[in-house]
Amino acid sequence: MAPQDFSVVIATLNEAENVSRSIESAFRCNAGEVIVVDGGSGDSTVAIAKRSGAKVITSERGRGMQLRRGAERARGRMLLFLHADNWLDRECLTTACRLYDIQPDRDGFWGGFRQRIEADGMAYRMLEVGNAMRIRLRGIPFGDQAIFVQRSLYDIVGGVQPLPLMEDVVLAQGLRRHHWPTLVDATVHVDPRRWQRRGVIRQTVRNWGIQTAHCLGISEGRLSQWYR
Repeated sequence: MAPQDFSVVIATLNEAENVSRSIESAFRCNAGEVIVVDGGSGDSTVAIAKRSGAKVITSERGRGMQLRRGAERARGRMLLFLHADNWLDRECLTTACRLYDIQPDRDGFWGGFRQRIEADGMAYRMLEVGNAMRIRLRGIPFGDQAIFVQRSLYDIVGGVQPLPLMEDVVLAQGLRRHHWPTLVDATVHVDPRRWQRRGVIRQTVRNWGIQTAHCLGISEGRLSQWYR
């Protein structure tokens, strides 16, 4: 496995301020291709993505649908789903490839990366530790941990579902039924705007509430209304 075997898929909606950084980070990692799936941006997201070298397609709005459309167009043996306001360290893909090479069952390789939330404060460092532990102990990476998966396994579980919210959790749950995820010891950088807008504690409690409601069977459509 080599970094060129990765197709990086990014869903966008009005991400003109962030998308070039995300795309460029993937190319610095030597990804084979970057696919931006735009959900109808009203700003210059699409133009910036094209200038940055990404393949750009359009889709119905909604992260789940957009990621699914991007994966359908991807050619790589590995898929990596990157948030538009996140960016990869240069060694992310080479580190993932090294781990792949020592896997006893290479058809089941998937997982996520360690995070660096780009803000100062102990609360953010605790979030990073907790999110890494979630992969190790619960086998559930979230989308802002840059979920990657071997294409063959992705197809077995039916891919990203076209959901308005929780598409990352549903994908991870399906993948976990087949293989436990790998936590790659390389960094995906995370924009802190969600936590800064609402406060770390409030945003974290809100996220837990949505996860609990999802486990109790509340529909993704209703949850997406709450999340806004």
